[in-house]
Amino acid sequence: MWTLRRASLRLSTSQGLNAGATRASAVKLVPITVEENEAGIPQSRQITHSRFLSADTFCRTGRVSLKFAVGTRELSSQAGASSTKVDDDDLEGGLSELEIQGSNDESDADLSDEDEDGGKPVDEMDLSDADPTKKKSQGRRTQSELFKAIANAPGLSVDSALNKWVEHGKELSRKEILLAVRELRRRKMYGRAFQLFQWLESNKKLEFMESDYASQLDLIAKLRGLPKAEKYIESVPESFRGELLYRTLLANCASQNNLIATEKIFNKMKDLDLPLTAFACNQLLLLYKKLDKKKIADVLLLMEKENVKPSLFTYRILIDSKGQSNDIAGMEQVFETMKEEGFEPDIQIQALLARHYTSSGLKEKAEAMLKEMEGENLKENQWVCATLLRLYANLGKADEVERIWKVCESKPRVEDCLAAVEAWGKLNKIEEAEAVFEMVSKKWKLNSKNYSVLLKIYANNKMLTKGKELVKLMADSGVRIGPLTWDALVKLYIQAGEVEKADSILHKAIQQNQLQPMFTTYLAILEQYAKRGDVHNSEKIFLKMRQAGYTSRISQFQVLIQAYVNAKVPAYGIRERIKADNLFPNKTLANQLALVDAFRKNAVSDLLD
Repeated sequence: MWTLRRASLRLSTSQGLNAGATRASAVKLVPITVEENEAGIPQSRQITHSRFLSADTFCRTGRVSLKFAVGTRELSSQAGASSTKVDDDDLEGGLSELEIQGSNDESDADLSDEDEDGGKPVDEMDLSDADPTKKKSQGRRTQSELFKAIANAPGLSVDSALNKWVEHGKELSRKEILLAVRELRRRKMYGRAFQLFQWLESNKKLEFMESDYASQLDLIAKLRGLPKAEKYIESVPESFRGELLYRTLLANCASQNNLIATEKIFNKMKDLDLPLTAFACNQLLLLYKKLDKKKIADVLLLMEKENVKPSLFTYRILIDSKGQSNDIAGMEQVFETMKEEGFEPDIQIQALLARHYTSSGLKEKAEAMLKEMEGENLKENQWVCATLLRLYANLGKADEVERIWKVCESKPRVEDCLAAVEAWGKLNKIEEAEAVFEMVSKKWKLNSKNYSVLLKIYANNKMLTKGKELVKLMADSGVRIGPLTWDALVKLYIQAGEVEKADSILHKAIQQNQLQPMFTTYLAILEQYAKRGDVHNSEKIFLKMRQAGYTSRISQFQVLIQAYVNAKVPAYGIRERIKADNLFPNKTLANQLALVDAFRKNAVSDLLD
């Protein structure tokens, strides 16, 4: 159990005090009703009867108990700050969306690791081991013959492949099944994994446990959407409707940035008296870090009240949140508290600290952290080279990048090579990047994600001809062209000033492949149309983002309204649209709304026209 330290917050008299709020039975998130203030801006009105503290209520509380000493007032004041360019922040090395893992082992990855099915990379469900104390094996993966049979089956003939497997008397043990599922998930072959579970269930070849139902639920959420996944729970035997099943759904809601659904499932877990875990709280923290930082403090209060001990991942989220808010002192305070609680910083936390030090101009602190990450013998710690290469490139240290690369060069790994390509590209050393890429392409068979590293470099440097040649090489080599490549290709044309061509390419790609483009791909085109004041095309892209399943965010509305500002035309009904999406304008958006209001016509202007 973690002891709590009292942290007193001094609030302005305009905020007021509500000392009784902290004594409320704070166990649930509450629905928010919306009203407009005098300026016509939607604001939240919280119902606080024996419910989880709202952000507004929390801000009015005079004294708060937080062991983290995270500077709650600062977090609350950043409400909406992270809404702008959310994806760009994460793509530059923030924390990833968290997948459900049966082992309770929460890890993170760079969000740049997008897959070509358009989904964001999230750590896969490892349902074979429910013991959170066991470490993942660092050895070579066990090859699954069953996986090969399923993966090689043409089209929708997974059932036939499985029937043949049984007819030939091959083993169909739980271990073999779990190995196959793990490999299918790792390769994002969710459809085939789902067909496997359906076949196992219909042919009664596996006695289903809660972990199997949870795995199937996760696949349904990915393939058919959250409503279907929630409906599926009703078909699961009641004895298996436990915490693992619901947290699987919770994590899928959070990974899709669906705030309403996430809070709904969180509340339902509480209603069902399911255990409140750090995992569940971390889903909320991840989501609030992106969409509404002021609510982070609410989750921490709930964790303290319910005596939920934070995990290492909890501290990663808090450190990243403080870093994104440029509160370096607060970030360091969270880091020190983490160590006091007995947690040793891992490579992800050290990289986060170095990244935020760099972005804040604290280069000496960043370099000191990198030296600590490197250790005494880099050859023995070669697994950290890829991270070091990227971070030294962020600092503009070409000599350090060259030094690290020389350590890797004698015995390179794919990830080291691609990190070197990325690092050289960031340093505008295109020839060096191309040389490393040529070496790696001769040594290994590359996928579209690997090619996208060089393609992004060409886009950033407006090298349209080379970018087109690289895409042609990918196609000639049989590499699958999907959302990740589309993203790089769209940005390549945008950098060359050809936004209509970028829009056309994306439209054709969607028609041909029926895959979901990345959020950042749409946003890049939307931003270009907005800069031109092209309201028609801006609204068209905004609608396409909705149709693709992306929940509206403050960042999208900011870009869309900027199109109206640049066109100097009023945006009629925009406030109602924002309210309908349960969004609340931050300061930037409020200022934009005021600007477009100035373009409204009145009776006098009509007469003059």
